[in-house]
Amino acid sequence: MDPTPQTPDSKEAEPSPDASISPAAASAVPDGFAAATLAELRKVVWPSRQQLFSESVAVILMVSLSAAAIAAIDRFYGWGANQVFR
Repeated sequence: MDPTPQTPDSKEAEPSPDASISPAAASAVPDGFAAATLAELRKVVWPSRQQLFSESVAVILMVSLSAAAIAAIDRFYGWGANQVFR
């Protein structure tokens, strides 16, 4: 444990976000951004049509079931409130 207490002005300065970018690379950021983005998109493993379809169906099914469950609970509590506060 450090025996001297840290005060706000005795902290080490954090490096700026641009510290890792060289001055030469900083001037080429707009061109480099598009190229880097395309390079990253080429690395993406895109799902097959069958996988995309089956996962989309699963998501739609789960959302529908969740909506139905929430609607059922809402109707039940609404019915209960009507019974109590008539």
